[in-house]
Amino acid sequence: MTLPVLRSQNPPATATGVEPLRELASLHRLVTTMLGAFPFPAARAWTPPADITETDDAYLVEIDVPGVDRKHLTVEITGTVLRVHGEIVEKEKIGWLRHRTRRVGRFAHHTRLPGDIDSGHISADLAGGVLTVHVPKTEAARRRRIPVNAA
Repeated sequence: MTLPVLRSQNPPATATGVEPLRELASLHRLVTTMLGAFPFPAARAWTPPADITETDDAYLVEIDVPGVDRKHLTVEITGTVLRVHGEIVEKEKIGWLRHRTRRVGRFAHHTRLPGDIDSGHISADLAGGVLTVHVPKTEAARRRRIPVNAA
């Protein structure tokens, strides 16, 4: 014999009086409100994988952007924040799309670098689906070997 299941329109409160589903809905509204009001257009974009390497004279930011055309890329520096954003344009499909694992659409990658950068000599190269941004350090921040004198 099975017993009937009673369902209520209001989710039950826990012992602490907190209603988890109602709290989750409030959090969702808060995040949606914040992201919707965010001034940067790539706020809802995905972030591609990236590596940041420091050498003696520069920082190298390598970002995986397979399938992106350089005309759909923007690299900007504001103070010490490097912003890369763009779009991978979806190709026209012929036939039925059965499975998708490749990302398309807008993407953004933001990196805060130390204050010792020479923003006037930054370069960016796109090759093999990897965007490499070379951010040189200032002369004062570069590592120098100091000779040790013997007495």
